[in-house]
Formats: sequence, C-alpha cells, structure tokens
Amino acid sequence: MTKSTFSQFLRFGISGGIGFLVDVAVLYLAMAAGADFYLGRGISFLCAVFATWQINRNYAFKPSGAMSPWQEWWRYLLAMLGGGAINYLCSAVAVALLPPSPLAPMIAVAIGSIAGMSVNFISSKLFVFR
Repeated sequence: MTKSTFSQFLRFGISGGIGFLVDVAVLYLAMAAGADFYLGRGISFLCAVFATWQINRNYAFKPSGAMSPWQEWWRYLLAMLGGGAINYLCSAVAVALLPPSPLAPMIAVAIGSIAGMSVNFISSKLFVFR
C-alpha cells in the first residue's frame, strides 16, 4: 500500500467513524418511531452513505470533476451497495445472535460496519474517485 493510499484509507476510516455515528443515531430514531431493526437499518444505511459521501468527496478523496455531484452521488451509492450488503447481513446476523439489550443494535451496526469497510474503500477508490 502506497503512502497516498494509506493516507486515504485513514481518512476513509475517520469518515466511516462519523458514518457509524450517523448510522446508529438514525437507527435508534427509526426504532423509537416504530420501525424494527431491519427496516431501521435500511433507513440508517442510506443516511450514513450520504454523510460519508459528503466527507469522502471533500476529505479522503478529491472529486475528479469529470461528473456532476449528482452523478457522483449515484455512483457512490452504487459502489457502497457491495459493502452495504455485507454490512447489513453481518449486522442482521449479529442482532439475531446477541442477547437482547439496548446496546445490541449499536454493536450489530459496528460489526457490520467493520465487515463492509474494506469493500467500500476499494470500490470508492477504484469506481468513484479514480
């Protein structure tokens, strides 16, 4: 891994940490509003993807300028679906296996986020912000 790629990965990790906070906050809000964990995760994932796109395009990577922000957003969302599927699956399994607790959803999101992070970094670097 080159120094530049390592630096991008660190910044991507910081963005992911902020995305995790958005993901958890929206999940708990959705669940408080009556959504179950699985629907709440779908909603929270989309909010976290939007937040991380904003951070990554300005902090971890630089927009290429070859596409409009709208096009970049859709490309970023598409790129995040692979890692998002891994994230969602791991969090769903984790929440099903964890003992019931107010912290179980947050722990499940953390497990899913870590599981999908590498796939999301690679797809961001190679597909969105080349």
